[in-house]
Amino acid sequence: MTDSAAPIRVVVVEDNAAFRETLHMLFELRHEIEVVASVASGDEAPTACREYAPDVVLMDYRMPGMNGAEATRAVLAACPTAKVVCLTASVTQREIDELETAGVVLCLMKDEGFDAIIDGVRRAAGVPAA
Repeated sequence: MTDSAAPIRVVVVEDNAAFRETLHMLFELRHEIEVVASVASGDEAPTACREYAPDVVLMDYRMPGMNGAEATRAVLAACPTAKVVCLTASVTQREIDELETAGVVLCLMKDEGFDAIIDGVRRAAGVPAA
């Protein structure tokens, strides 16, 4: 981020519609984060990133079509300055290694709570803790 007063621009990539909408609503309560796009699959993520130029992409791992690592590679090819944070319900060490190799900067578990997710987005964007 270049302007510390500007909100962190986030694209949410999550196939579970209820969880995606909940994240979007919760992020709207935070002045420091702006959800610029919300998509249901890794296939849609590169296009959304090209269009909206996010600071951070919050990426699910288990999705139909591309998994989180495949989608991360596609997102970073489309938008190399974005930071990708994986947000998943479960992940193995092999999958974490695959995500890191793909370019994910942080992997969070969905059950860590919303404050941990906010903190992860802030850290990925290079914004100090509030």
